[in-house]
Amino acid sequence: MIDTFELGEIVQMKKKHPCGSYEFEIIRVGADIKIKCTGCGRIIMIPRSKFQKSAKKVVKTEN
Repeated sequence: MIDTFELGEIVQMKKKHPCGSYEFEIIRVGADIKIKCTGCGRIIMIPRSKFQKSAKKVVKTEN
C-alpha cells in the first residue's frame, strides 16, 4: 500500500488490466483517482481508498 502519490507517476497495481498490463499512470488526484493504463491507454476513475489498497508500488516518477 502506498500513501503518497503524485501526477505523472507510474504505479504498479496488484491486479492486471484485461489488456495484460500491471502499470498505470496517475493523471488526476483528488477524492477520486484517475489512472491511465500504459498498455492500452484506457482511462479508469476509482475512489482514493480503493486505489490505495490496490496499488502495489511506484515504478517511475515524473521529473
